[in-house]
Amino acid sequence: MIISIVGPTASGKTALSLEVARALGGPSCVEIISADAMQLYRGMDIGTAKITPDERAGIIHHQLDVLEIEEKASVAAYQRYARSDLEGIASRNRHVIVVGGSGLYVSGLLDELDFPGHSDEIRSALQSQAETEGLGSLREELREQDPETYATIDLNNPRRLIRALEVIRLTGSPYTPRFPRHTSHYSGVFSFAASREREDLEEAIFLRTHEMFAQGLLEETRELLHRGLREAPTASRATGYRESIAVLDGTMSKEEAISAISLATRRLAKKQRTWFRADPRLHWINLSTMRVEEAGREILRHIETASGE
Repeated sequence: MIISIVGPTASGKTALSLEVARALGGPSCVEIISADAMQLYRGMDIGTAKITPDERAGIIHHQLDVLEIEEKASVAAYQRYARSDLEGIASRNRHVIVVGGSGLYVSGLLDELDFPGHSDEIRSALQSQAETEGLGSLREELREQDPETYATIDLNNPRRLIRALEVIRLTGSPYTPRFPRHTSHYSGVFSFAASREREDLEEAIFLRTHEMFAQGLLEETRELLHRGLREAPTASRATGYRESIAVLDGTMSKEEAISAISLATRRLAKKQRTWFRADPRLHWINLSTMRVEEAGREILRHIETASGE
């Protein structure tokens, strides 16, 4: 059985996944696959709210601590390795719980997403075009070559524009059809999303940000800087670490960093909520109105009912 538990950051999905795992028999019956882009990195623990070894309660967790800081995370690589993990769990006759808030990573694992290759030559040409002609020419090319992607992509994001056009020039095909939303790769996946009322979620984010600093986020960031965090292509962009670097550099106070992290995390949670709300397969669990234990029972009841249909 494959169960996915997704949702915005600080919504309570990690605690819910552990409760469901316990109810299904614990370590001998369940393994968990993380779908969080920043939790892939070793040493990025406090700032990503990574579940600690003690909190895992003996349950094997996959796709945590698999990359070094200087490595670049990619959904294509995650898809390959996470699907291998999933198949391994199935071969051991254990249930799989996929838990995380990185929507594209969840889809990369569980949905029919085809990731085309890369061309350094094409990308370099597109980057030069963007620098010399501006984004307007890239937007016009995308509008002509793939109107569907043009209508949905963030046209102010150079990286996304360049990647879409790179794929189009490389394959000669539209970009959008390679990413059909909500088309499952596996049969019989039970999909859930954790949520909280907006005020509760914002409070949880604020409290968690304070707790991160109390737990030693600045010290963790200082250690990661020694390992190359500042130059890291992906890890350096993680919310919490950018602001912590500014504190260590003396360009931001701790109080300013807490406010900035809380605001950035609220914005991230809004984007995550929008992404997941678009998925009609998800059964939403409101953790503002029920305890985690009750929510776990609700999930099992839903699975039992759905399995009997």
